[in-house]
Amino acid sequence: MSATHVPQGADHLRTESASTTTAIDPTNQASADARFPRALGPIDDRTGLAKAMRFGLKKVFPDHWSFLLGEVAMYSMVIALITGTFLTFWFVPSLGHVTYDGAYVPLKGVGMSEAYASTLDISFEVKGGLLMRQLHHWSALFFIVGIALHAARVFFTGAFRKPREINWVIGVVLSLLAAIEGFAGYSLPDDLLSGTGIRAMNGFMMSAPVIGTWMTFFVFGGEFPGEAIIPRLYIVHVLLIPAILVGLFVAHLALVVIHKHTQYPGPGRTNNNVVGFPVMPVYAAKAGGFFFVVFGITALVSALVQINPVWVYGPYDPTQVTAGSQPDFYMWFSDGALRLLPGWLEFELFGTTWSMNIFLGSLLLLPLVWLILGIYPFVEAWITGDKREHHLLDRPRNAPTRTAVGLAAISMYLVLALATINDILAIKLQLSINDITMFFRLMFFVLPVIVFFLTKRICLSLQRHDREKVLHGHETGRIVRTPEGRFFEVHEPMDEYERWALVQHDTYRPLGLEAGGVDEHGVRRPGGGSGLRNALSRFYYKDTIAPVTPAELAAAHHHGEHEALDTPEAAAGIEQHSESVSDIPGAPVSGHVEDDSIGAGRRR
Repeated sequence: MSATHVPQGADHLRTESASTTTAIDPTNQASADARFPRALGPIDDRTGLAKAMRFGLKKVFPDHWSFLLGEVAMYSMVIALITGTFLTFWFVPSLGHVTYDGAYVPLKGVGMSEAYASTLDISFEVKGGLLMRQLHHWSALFFIVGIALHAARVFFTGAFRKPREINWVIGVVLSLLAAIEGFAGYSLPDDLLSGTGIRAMNGFMMSAPVIGTWMTFFVFGGEFPGEAIIPRLYIVHVLLIPAILVGLFVAHLALVVIHKHTQYPGPGRTNNNVVGFPVMPVYAAKAGGFFFVVFGITALVSALVQINPVWVYGPYDPTQVTAGSQPDFYMWFSDGALRLLPGWLEFELFGTTWSMNIFLGSLLLLPLVWLILGIYPFVEAWITGDKREHHLLDRPRNAPTRTAVGLAAISMYLVLALATINDILAIKLQLSINDITMFFRLMFFVLPVIVFFLTKRICLSLQRHDREKVLHGHETGRIVRTPEGRFFEVHEPMDEYERWALVQHDTYRPLGLEAGGVDEHGVRRPGGGSGLRNALSRFYYKDTIAPVTPAELAAAHHHGEHEALDTPEAAAGIEQHSESVSDIPGAPVSGHVEDDSIGAGRRR
């Protein structure tokens, strides 16, 4: 451990490896707390784990609440795996017919499958069985919610950029597998609601052009419902997908360690370090405590809020259907799309019925959504032409088009989600279901455009507000009159640390303008080419608002004479404003700093 001094200025912050009063020796641990436990020495002699453990124990993780969203997903998955293991001891994955004679009196003497009967036994006869069922179901939902919120955080802050594109793809695959795992799980009890969902899945597969019938017979082992679907879903639910999920999670976390963690911009934070706390003892203690917080909240919700009361629905009967049934939230968009697609999309061609009104909203929409999510980082990198590594996150307002695109996509999901309950809305609001359906069809195309426009305008307005704060400081509300009779409001100068956060971001220009250069009059000429890449680049960055330059700041501090100080050289001539706008004094940073040469990128 050695004390270091942090030079002044943001350029030094980006290039110097030290930004706190404690520096890290890369040949040793970040702190004495991270040393290999002496008691494990004999194990290390036989396994050689010391080096790997030292590498893991010295990893530094930043301290920000938004990073906990991914941990919520991870811990919820752990809870689901533990409770699912408990349930497997009593659940019988069979469609064999039995007559119920258990503790739930209203269903005594009713014929049902062994799967449904065992679910009732778990709920009413196994001690703690109902709590375990609800823990399993709620933790599965929290798992998917955690993944969705974590993905949103990664998307809106640009954490998917190089070198994390592969990790983003892994996360997208994880979210897809989580949705499939959830569907397989709630289909297992073979109650009337889950059976209706399986019946819908059967219809989805049959809508596939040409191969639909063969696909259905392959999955169900014959005509619907058959006797093979529950045992097959059970194997998928408890063996196949969990194994893939755990493997992908391990790979996901390994890449986080290899790439080092992203962090929000701030004093002492650069592309070459991570400011935070080492795994041992601080981060491990906090992460362990947070696991019990997640577990406690999940247990509290599971004990107080009923979910999936299968005894109310009764056993599955192909001749019946539950009224007002909807899937779990992660499948709302697909069910809503099915309700909104018009019936005239079904037609006959070459003696075959083509059910596009079902195929487009189910078999095509589901993979299409995750495909778009998976390729987005590569599309944005292609549009910007940015090949640098990024370890500092964006503020969403500083990427207005990306933020607007994300919120527009969320608005499309919300429209489809509301369309899932169009029949319930018609009953409760006493409106025509046809009118409601037509309204949602219109809003599916109109609302995203409105949301995109408003979001982008808000982001650009926030950027302009940031510029005003940097140039003029904070408004104090105090009006001063000069001896000459003029009035002006006194502004409080902005702190250098706060100012740095508002001006440190990159400024991208449309590729066409970058290629075109400037003509003899100093006017930027359009770039060569009008291809798709240039068009998308203009769409993303034509309204770019650049952060305040040193010249602008100097002019603002000298009676607003921007025209006289419109170059960095002129600004540098003013002694008290000769540093870059983003230059700030290096202050001690709480926690530890992990230095790394990875990701040293140049400014655009």
